[in-house]
Amino acid sequence: MSTSQQAVQAIIGEPEVVEDAHGVETSPAWLRLKAAATALQGLQARDGSVPDPTDHPAARRHVEEIVASVVELAPRFPHDTAYLEALPADFARWADGGFGEPDFLDSLVEFQPQRHRVDGVRHLVVFPMYTQNGSPDRHVEALLVEAIWPEFIAALEAGDYGNRLFVSLRLVDFTPGYDTNSAVLFPETVATRETPVFTWGAIFQDREAARYRRVVSAAAEITRLRLPDEAAALLADQDLAERTFVMWDLIHDRTHMRGDLPFDPFMIKQRMPYFLYTLEELRCDLTAFREAVSIERGLAARAAAGEELTALEEQTRRHAGLVQYAVVFDRIFRFALTGSRVRNYDGLGGQLLFAWLHRKHVLQWRDVELSVDWGAIADAVVELGEAVDRLYWESIDRPRTLHWLKAYELIAAVVPPHPASAWAQGLPRDVLAGPPRGYTDLVLDDEFPLSMFFEALGRKLRGVIESTAGIRATDA
Repeated sequence: MSTSQQAVQAIIGEPEVVEDAHGVETSPAWLRLKAAATALQGLQARDGSVPDPTDHPAARRHVEEIVASVVELAPRFPHDTAYLEALPADFARWADGGFGEPDFLDSLVEFQPQRHRVDGVRHLVVFPMYTQNGSPDRHVEALLVEAIWPEFIAALEAGDYGNRLFVSLRLVDFTPGYDTNSAVLFPETVATRETPVFTWGAIFQDREAARYRRVVSAAAEITRLRLPDEAAALLADQDLAERTFVMWDLIHDRTHMRGDLPFDPFMIKQRMPYFLYTLEELRCDLTAFREAVSIERGLAARAAAGEELTALEEQTRRHAGLVQYAVVFDRIFRFALTGSRVRNYDGLGGQLLFAWLHRKHVLQWRDVELSVDWGAIADAVVELGEAVDRLYWESIDRPRTLHWLKAYELIAAVVPPHPASAWAQGLPRDVLAGPPRGYTDLVLDDEFPLSMFFEALGRKLRGVIESTAGIRATDA
């Protein structure tokens, strides 16, 4: 083994057995487990309980089938032994207790996928949980997932972009809660008696990449956008897109707890205007974009100076350039038009990025064709990120409600608000002098309506966006 190979091995950890779990998705045990979990969902209430006693015999049979399948499959996932041994006990306690609200804390704390970030490692995941952007019900869901952890990502994470909680996954098979728009697996969605310390969070980069490829391909065709070769390659290659999204999300995820932060960036259980969520999510994406620009330019400068980049560095340089395309086009095409117009904070983030670039004359919509000044786009996006960062820094010294007002000013200067907006007209003095709740109450559900450009694009693109619910890599 060469010195460089030894260095990479030190980064990614010791090899694990990854092939034994391959093919599980077609095994009789998995198919029985999936069928039993799906049938059990039909008996569960929203909180995960089985409220009708007449359904308890059937529920118990489904639970027994799930447990028997887990026991049969467990040897194929030796890295998850502690979790898979705790899981039957949680199911037994739930069934023996009369199928009230489920509590899977004991098995949840044993599931530690962040300890096995090796490309190709698989996990069997079974929990009563809701699925973000999917099902609001805490039903028993079953998943087969696979780690996506290429060497250049391992090197980034071991260097300047450390994020021990971040887990990158690929969906192999799943129950109906994931036949939706959900592209994350978070421990906080699992039904438990108390809230544990969360040690990981997972994103399904295969689904993110597949959605991106389908939606942006359609949007580029509709708008007659001529893409550079590398941007086109991202749309043509699922594996390339997956690795790009891993890099984007690695940096995005760690940003939530870094920087000049005037408030809890996750805004847990906080009631505030939805456009604050817009700026926080956009801040993290723009940070990922800015870091990608810095990485790409740094490595390109070394190569231009005559230094030969290693294969790992060349991979990193290429993916840093691709992250920039992914952030911009996912935001302005898919994010802006996905979901309803009721407090759609991700949608507003896409509108803001598009309008900013349009006003900077980096994007042009002329002669029914969208064009981009490719040489100017990176600096313009970084400039928007700096404006958001400046707002955050200045707001450390501001009262909360003044931060809200300044955030609104930043957005409204770029994206025109609704003509009936109380915020745009100026909040009444009694509201300004009152508690923060009064401010939030006067935010319209669609405070920043879609522009004519997005209204027209939405009529042609929304069906494509809706078709991505439940998408897998093989569907892209």
